[in-house]
Amino acid sequence: MGTPRDTTPTWHAEPAEAVRERLDSPSGGLDPGVADARLRLHGPNRLPAPAQRGPLRRFLAQFHNLLIYVLLGAGAITLLLQHWVDAGVIFGVVVINALIGFLQEGRAERAMAAIRAMLSPQATVVRGGQMRRIDAQSLVPGDLVRLEAGDRVPADLRLLQARNLRIDESSLTGESLPADKRIDPLTEATPLADRRNMAYSGTLVVSGQGAGLVVATAAGTELGRINAMLAAIEPLTTPLLRQIHGLARRLTLAILTLAALTFGFGVGLHRQGMLDMFLAAVAFAVAAIPEGLPAIITITLAIGVRRMAERHVIIRRLPAVETLGAVSVICSDKTGTLTRNEMTVVSLVTATADYVVEGAGYAPTGEISTADAAPNAGDLEELLRAGLLCNDGGLELEAGQWSAVGDPIDAALVAAARKNGLDANAESDAWPRLDAIPFEAGLQMMATLHRDQQGRAFVALKGAPERVLARCATQRRNGVDEALDAGHWQARLERLADSGQRLLALAIRPMSSDTGSLSHAALEDGFSLLGLAGFIDPPRETAAAAVALAAQAGVDVKMITGDHARTAAAIAAGLGIHGIRPPLTGGELDALDAAALATVVRDTAVFARMAPEHKLRLIEALQQDDHVIAMTGDGVNDAPALKRADVGVAMGRKGTEAAKEAAEIVLTDDNFAAIVAGIEEGRTAYDNIRKSILFILPTNGAEALVIMSAVAANALLPITAVQILWVNMITAVTLALALAFERPEADVMRRPPRAPATPLISRFLLWRILLVSLLLLAAVDAVFYGALLLGAGIDTARTAAVNMLVLGEMAYLLNARYLSASTLNREGLGGNPWVLLALALTAGIQLLFTYAAPMQTLFATAYLPWYAWPPMLALAVCVYLLVELEKRQLRRRGLDRRR
Repeated sequence: MGTPRDTTPTWHAEPAEAVRERLDSPSGGLDPGVADARLRLHGPNRLPAPAQRGPLRRFLAQFHNLLIYVLLGAGAITLLLQHWVDAGVIFGVVVINALIGFLQEGRAERAMAAIRAMLSPQATVVRGGQMRRIDAQSLVPGDLVRLEAGDRVPADLRLLQARNLRIDESSLTGESLPADKRIDPLTEATPLADRRNMAYSGTLVVSGQGAGLVVATAAGTELGRINAMLAAIEPLTTPLLRQIHGLARRLTLAILTLAALTFGFGVGLHRQGMLDMFLAAVAFAVAAIPEGLPAIITITLAIGVRRMAERHVIIRRLPAVETLGAVSVICSDKTGTLTRNEMTVVSLVTATADYVVEGAGYAPTGEISTADAAPNAGDLEELLRAGLLCNDGGLELEAGQWSAVGDPIDAALVAAARKNGLDANAESDAWPRLDAIPFEAGLQMMATLHRDQQGRAFVALKGAPERVLARCATQRRNGVDEALDAGHWQARLERLADSGQRLLALAIRPMSSDTGSLSHAALEDGFSLLGLAGFIDPPRETAAAAVALAAQAGVDVKMITGDHARTAAAIAAGLGIHGIRPPLTGGELDALDAAALATVVRDTAVFARMAPEHKLRLIEALQQDDHVIAMTGDGVNDAPALKRADVGVAMGRKGTEAAKEAAEIVLTDDNFAAIVAGIEEGRTAYDNIRKSILFILPTNGAEALVIMSAVAANALLPITAVQILWVNMITAVTLALALAFERPEADVMRRPPRAPATPLISRFLLWRILLVSLLLLAAVDAVFYGALLLGAGIDTARTAAVNMLVLGEMAYLLNARYLSASTLNREGLGGNPWVLLALALTAGIQLLFTYAAPMQTLFATAYLPWYAWPPMLALAVCVYLLVELEKRQLRRRGLDRRR
């Protein structure tokens, strides 16, 4: 036979023999000839690589942007004016921006390459009755594959054998603990995370052995399906880039229109020469184009990158700095982000007392306490000893950090025992192990046989509470066995389960002193219940405070996890994540259409048992409601949602490479609090960008108005085009750059998130730009025409006008530090050392501009007498005070809140 007769996707619902029949796979494995035929039919077991543009096309594509065209036009104009330095700066900005975009291009391709790299390179397969090791790319549907501890599963398998087989599927399902595998068929509706009879490509075998039939290879696997989802997702343009593109379009249209009007006005009304008016129009365009703005935006974002790195947030794509500041909903994974991803014993229950275990994680520090009146320390010690002896795990201390060795549950039991003063080595010496039955998925228990120095033997048993309780007729109280109180234990089981704890029961059975081995028959009955242990993956210490801070900032937090609904809800409640609706599971989500989901997602805070497509639907539903979404994740199953979100946030320590490549941001400490810190820094970066725009545009506006008013009045230009370029360069390099270093304003985390449609320049800011432009125009014209009236030469008057413009900008720089708050205080005037440095540097440069002979030759400036400065300084102070008065009036009328 050449190929399977059926490719039904519900392999988990079929009995093992039915799967073998459907795949036409004999017990001795496929015949090599049949395997070769199927390989030709199905193709190699590797994920398809996407088509990619060549490096040259990718680089040239970075210039296809209206703002870049404006900058290139500005550069061409400065070349025509033979201003080589400024032309070099402008073209340098364009090339640097293109290089940044070029390096960031292909992020999605790298994400898919990381997924493709997860496929196992080798596989152990049975063909023609012989076991052999082959290249995993040669696997075909129907192949019989053997699995051992340490193997990476090479394709999607329907398991036929499973002996103590446990597979880490966290990268696909988000489940924090390894999945116990068995072979019994399941219902068709069983979600991916609960398909215990399947092994999926790319997951890792933690322990045990197994065998299964290949049911899907390459693009047909779950990994391939995620790869296809990732390839189909178009990355979103960030809010800032959309706003900058909109601003560029409006500026371009306004500048070209007004330049044409300037030219037409001079030629048509004043009968000026066309060449002179063309130069005037060029001067206007040079004045109006904010050629330094892209560099300032890039630098501001780069400073945000540095600040975020100090707070454990690594930015992989520059605009993500600001986008994180615009986030209105955080969709957070639970395990490792909101929680420590370290199982911890938090509850211990004996027949005499309920105990609370303090201390989180694997560090063996913390108190064990109880509020019960008559606890028995011996019962507690015996319970912890059983957990320590019936155990294959341990703890490891490295670089001051405790970590688990082996199973996380076993390691947590060791940590709890050490908190009570028990040492694993001493206990093993006192009660050496003679035999053991390892944990089995079907049995859901583990048992060990021990004998003490006096020859007394006993079996320690731990496992699922319902399995252990069924084998107990007695319970241990005060060191004595008594009849089992089933009601007592059931009540405690329900209480602990309702709090989201994972539960284990521990019991003990005496054996005859000559017992040397352990059989399954010895586990059927005769045990005395020692008690229960409750485990959680504890929330991070900083997570609850970070959730509260996010809520204060108007950011909604939703937990999206592959874990069970009850566990997720309990963790969410402890963190302060609350929704109007109860947790929604992946199965329930499948039953909702788009309209119903849009309604449900608003009121639901916890989403459990989520598959990759579920996470993607949730992100899209929230985005359709005009939210800006930050999505956190660490597994390959998170990669599509990370790419689709406005900001994808991957875990740096425990995240997969696929998740990191799909994300814009990587957290170096895997801590939810770092995301909230990033939101604060992102909001600050956006504020600083707006402050820079609010500073630069009035400068350009004043320069443009100086040109337009002179042409309209048929008068001499107060400032030449070359001098305008000088002012623009000084503004961008010194003054505007200082605003990029502004610290967060006091209310930055008390504001609601801004709507994505909010323009970069609101009416509030447009009014400020117009006001300051007119104030600077008035000051410049007053100085220029006043100097001419006093008999100064044209070069002297123009030198005074340029200095007045720069002094006015220096004064306005102090105003621009706060968008609406007053700067008439110590913090406002001197709180940013970069502003003071910029003011001092600009003052020194302007003195050179005015008095240095080479500068006088280059820019046609002239010497200014000392008595020319006090009036200009007074006018600069007037500009500052008038803007502060405008701020005060806006605050009194409440208009500052519309900023």
